Amino acid sequence: MDFVSGLADGFSVVLSLQCVLSIIVGVVIGQIVGALPGVGGSAGMALLLPVTFGMPPIPALMLIAGIMYGSQYGNSLSAVLLNVPGDSSSVMTALEGNMLARKGQAGKALSIAAVSSFIAGVAATLALAIATPILSKFALKFSAPEYFLLAALGITATASLGGGSAGKAFLAAAFGSLIALIGVDPISGETRLTLGISNLLDGIEFLPVAIGIFGVAEILVSLESQMKPVVMPAKLRDLWPRWKDFVDVRWSIFRGWMVGFLIGVMPGTGPTVATFLTYAVERRFARQPEMLGKGSTEALSSVEASNNSAATGALIPMLTLGIPGSASTAVLLAAFILLGIRPGPLLMVQQYDLVWGLIASMFVGNVILLVLNLPLAPLFASLLKIPYTYLASGILIMSMVGAFATTMNMFTVGIMLFFGGVGYILIKAGIPRAPIILALVLTPIMETSLRQALTMSRGSLSIFVSRPLAAALLLVVLATLILPLANMWLLRRRHAATAA
Repeated sequence: MDFVSGLADGFSVVLSLQCVLSIIVGVVIGQIVGALPGVGGSAGMALLLPVTFGMPPIPALMLIAGIMYGSQYGNSLSAVLLNVPGDSSSVMTALEGNMLARKGQAGKALSIAAVSSFIAGVAATLALAIATPILSKFALKFSAPEYFLLAALGITATASLGGGSAGKAFLAAAFGSLIALIGVDPISGETRLTLGISNLLDGIEFLPVAIGIFGVAEILVSLESQMKPVVMPAKLRDLWPRWKDFVDVRWSIFRGWMVGFLIGVMPGTGPTVATFLTYAVERRFARQPEMLGKGSTEALSSVEASNNSAATGALIPMLTLGIPGSASTAVLLAAFILLGIRPGPLLMVQQYDLVWGLIASMFVGNVILLVLNLPLAPLFASLLKIPYTYLASGILIMSMVGAFATTMNMFTVGIMLFFGGVGYILIKAGIPRAPIILALVLTPIMETSLRQALTMSRGSLSIFVSRPLAAALLLVVLATLILPLANMWLLRRRHAATAA
């Protein structure tokens, strides 16, 4: 089978000293940034992007990908020990895991979370290895009209499937598209939205926007909240639960993996949506549903499996179609582009060793994380005892250095700080930030593909309905636009009926 030979070639690439070291560094950093409240996987990846400058592409991408799935493990540490989710995707982990910690079962909670993440991560990576070549062959049928509609789908799906207010999500996506249009028009050479500022002629770099909106904004909010959590004890000898505890949650892990992977493959959803849906499924199928909210090991294992599985599943649309499935894969897509690699249908052909090496590295990374996660859990927990004021100072300095390194221009640092303020306002207003990042990455693809499509059809919009694949995608895009409006209408009718 193709995926077996591909994995064999991938492991031959991974088992070099530079690649193994990149994986280890990536997953350890991911574990740390995932455990630190106010940082998270997306911000950690954005902060470390400058480190990859000058590195060969394969080890560089392994390092950034290691941060991505390593942070999913790290999120559980602060969630269980402090009841402070390191990321929005670990909210359900905090709900159940911290209740177990309060009962003196922090070791059991951390162990079950780690093992569930490992099993789901390996299973999801295997599914990724099987599905990626199949979807890549299918995606070879795509041309400019399909790429335009796929990019549009990546943005509209964020609003319709991402939960929360669809109007706010669309507003955030429009803002991201506006940022992406700043600079010089690639066709006419006219300046756009530069306000006469010469530093904006080349547009706004992705990295300072991502660091500002995710990293700096979270620092501001965390400092404002004056968090003073009580650290739960977690001794090494208490970290191993009984074998029966793992047997009891085996079906919960399977359900979490299934839901997480299916949701992760859908553009615009990601681990946060997956964990909430998984929790709802677990409420229906758990052996002891009455324990949910009181420290359920079934719910904890299920949401942790879903979290890791969704993060891996989101790589499928990114690798095969060039459409990021989550905020983390949007940052990973930026890493590809910064290294001169464009994900899409031809990636499996043009960068065969890179794709299979990246997939194989995820197997290795998950094993390393399992080996590291349990013995080092007390050490990671001790990091959380550091006053957040000191942590925030270090993170902010690292953010400024990372932003400056992208262009060697202090103007970029100013851009980062500006978007840090923008991100703070967005958090306060309840406006999601992921659509901004997705739109910032996808808008250039949309613009280029739209112009190519209209050139192919000599200006006729009929090309979007005359091609079967394009017509099907157009229907899906329209559905993602109509669905939020229909939900709002139904919600208003329900409120009106209740009031009557």
